[in-house]
Amino acid sequence: MGNRFICMAKKENERNGVGSRSKRMERSKRRSLVEEELLHRQALAMAIQQHQLSQRFEGSMSRRIGSTSSRRRTDSSDPAPNSTQQLPEFLESIKTKKFVLVHGEGFGAWCWYKNIALLEETGLLPTAIDLTGSGIELTDTKNVTTLAEYSKPLIDYLENLPEDEKVILVGHSVGGACVSYALELYPQKIAKAVFICATMISDGQRPFDVFSEELGSAELFMQESKFLIYGNGKEKPPTGFMFKKEQMHGLYFNQSPAKDVALAMVSMRPIPLGPIMEKLSLTPEKYGTSRRFYIQTLDDRALSPDVQEKLVRENPPEGVFKIKGSDHCPFFSKPQSLHKILVEIAQIP
Repeated sequence: MGNRFICMAKKENERNGVGSRSKRMERSKRRSLVEEELLHRQALAMAIQQHQLSQRFEGSMSRRIGSTSSRRRTDSSDPAPNSTQQLPEFLESIKTKKFVLVHGEGFGAWCWYKNIALLEETGLLPTAIDLTGSGIELTDTKNVTTLAEYSKPLIDYLENLPEDEKVILVGHSVGGACVSYALELYPQKIAKAVFICATMISDGQRPFDVFSEELGSAELFMQESKFLIYGNGKEKPPTGFMFKKEQMHGLYFNQSPAKDVALAMVSMRPIPLGPIMEKLSLTPEKYGTSRRFYIQTLDDRALSPDVQEKLVRENPPEGVFKIKGSDHCPFFSKPQSLHKILVEIAQIP
């Protein structure tokens, strides 16, 4: 009798949709994720196309490129440079034409849309990568627990690169840790590494430690921050964090155009905690042989100019460049200046 009652109740639930409700919800969730991915791709394609069109009308600096005389330190604002050098000659002087652009925490490949357009117009070959759980890469950030997992799309790209090819690897903010990790694994595939207001840390450091002046110690942040996300439940350790819109605006976008801030506000995703709390192991034989360059942003509120100067002082790169009037996102606030510096670095023998 009891079993019969259970069977009848089960059939009744199925008739009422109780048994299939979770399946419908799961299908709906998958469908919305696919639709969201498609929308992001379409929006990014449109943004790049519109930027390319605007550059054609406004006279892009990438049509005529000149190099500055100083390799060690260059202060840059955003006007187009003067030059008499034409594109064909200019491209011949660049040995490595492939750029791989690695976004920072919370961002995705979408954030590079202006510089992708500028580099392509110059005749260079940019590729922007979504790190795991970022952009339109669908992994839930709560499942991204190590720097190896976070960096996997970048490492996969380098693994599949033909033996005779090298790239110029560019990392923004926490993406600098992924660049350092890649330099340790594949130094022979990276001609130059560029750190843009990034976590260019030394052996044994954590990416989070770079931001400790703004966010406090890692231990205190893990215990008390109001921005933490508990993807596995409140009783388990936090899995990520994400600033509120007003904090993001003040930290990242204090000089960025409103339309780019709007794009960021609908596109940024939670930041996985595991990768930025992990200490990097960097050796003199691999990481130590790499050619590194650092780009400082002088109106940065997320990673202050003083902290950036300290990073450069403690872990000296081959060259240092500065962008005046740039917030933490020069690809939004000073894309022309950033482009000019990237091209100059590409020209360095």
